[in-house]
Amino acid sequence: MFIKRLPKFEYHVPISVSDALDLLAKHDRKAMVFAGGTDILVSMKKREILPEHLINLKGIVELKGIHYDEKEGIKIGALTTLGEIEHSEIVKDKFCVLWDAVNVMASPQIRSLATIGGNLCGAVPSADTAPPLIAIGASVKIVGIHGERSVLVENFFKGPKESALQRNEILTQILIPNPLPRSSGTYLKLMRRNAMDLALVGVAANIRLDLKRNVCTEARIALGAVAPTPIRAMQAEQVLVNKEIGEALAEEAGKTAATVCRPISDIRCSLEYRCSMVEVLTKRAVMDAYERIS
Repeated sequence: MFIKRLPKFEYHVPISVSDALDLLAKHDRKAMVFAGGTDILVSMKKREILPEHLINLKGIVELKGIHYDEKEGIKIGALTTLGEIEHSEIVKDKFCVLWDAVNVMASPQIRSLATIGGNLCGAVPSADTAPPLIAIGASVKIVGIHGERSVLVENFFKGPKESALQRNEILTQILIPNPLPRSSGTYLKLMRRNAMDLALVGVAANIRLDLKRNVCTEARIALGAVAPTPIRAMQAEQVLVNKEIGEALAEEAGKTAATVCRPISDIRCSLEYRCSMVEVLTKRAVMDAYERIS
């Protein structure tokens, strides 16, 4: 496919969030913010979007980094790259479901540029970071000219490429609470290739077991690429709660999850195949999470 050169635009490099918000307010609908640029620049070359002003957030230090607190959990700046998350021992050790996701995203070169904030704000149904963040109860901090607010990741997506971000707002931080005792999760991704491909189906499961028995006391299951937005499979979660985890129960949860997804058929695979793989991957994800706890 022939891709044109970038169209003309005015380039801005603010050094603070307030500067970026001022630029957004000044240029309003004619401006867009970006960080890694791995999605927006390609869309501009294809003439899918034509902003007259591009605001590069990379110079805003306060939007970068991974900060862990034993009481509050982990705070990840929106400009933190997927590669930085992949190489974080704290993420790998305590928030392994998110580490699973970034470890299978794109190529190492892309992960060194692409940011977690950009992956969420793109709001595509197959965004890999969304299901794990939903499964571990993460929220995002959004800042605008009228103040700041917090939104759960599961409520952040409104439709394909449509999020809860309003005009002249910027996503600044992802906040993840500390994992509870005897809890863990996993993210599984189905791709046509073994690497560097979009998800055909993505499933994240996070479960918590009783302190003394292998009975599930809490479960969260999130699905990607099988609906207009990433979604929670709450009915499948209820299948697990107050029951002892095992192959049969995990299989039942998988069958239930397959009934709540709303995929489409496209050039990559059929609706029916996606539904069947939701069933398979949900079962595997539940059992993998259980094994990580054990």
